[in-house]
Amino acid sequence: MKTEKEKMLNGEVFDVYNSQLVHERYYARKLVERFNALGEVNPEASKEIIRQLFGHVGENYEVHAQFKCDYGYNIYVGDDFFANYDCVMLDVSPIKIGKHCLLGPRVQLYTVNHPLDPKLRRNGAYGQGKEITIGDDVWIGGGAIICPGVTLGNNVIVGAGSVVTKSYGNNVIIAGNPAQVIKENPYKE
Repeated sequence: MKTEKEKMLNGEVFDVYNSQLVHERYYARKLVERFNALGEVNPEASKEIIRQLFGHVGENYEVHAQFKCDYGYNIYVGDDFFANYDCVMLDVSPIKIGKHCLLGPRVQLYTVNHPLDPKLRRNGAYGQGKEITIGDDVWIGGGAIICPGVTLGNNVIVGAGSVVTKSYGNNVIIAGNPAQVIKENPYKE
């Protein structure tokens, strides 16, 4: 029989109030609180907390406070990563971000959803996750929301305030609610 954590990591419906998961969220929140309390005062200490919190960080990364996440260990970022103020990453499932990526202020990455069955949704007791994957050289504008299960290819730009509900390939500029391609990105690698 699978544990609730195994169910969570496999994208199955899981009990969010499972004691192991509650403990792991508590541990992450303590690190996040320490990180946010530091603000801009001690960049090296802030970077060390992010290194402890995230599943992987590449070379040259910067995350500004106030940052929020569920577990932290499901967040993987490549080299030259930047997350501006007030980003939220609900990492029930993995969030994989490539190299040279920029997140504007208040960007929100949600891998978690609640079941369609109202009995399972009551009291928020059950969740279900879908991985988010973001390619290299992606810029996500301020206030954008990336929904569960979305994959963005390389060299994608997401307009500020957009809600991305489906996946897109390489070299596009998307915007709107729901986001859609507004043009090809003329700057291709």
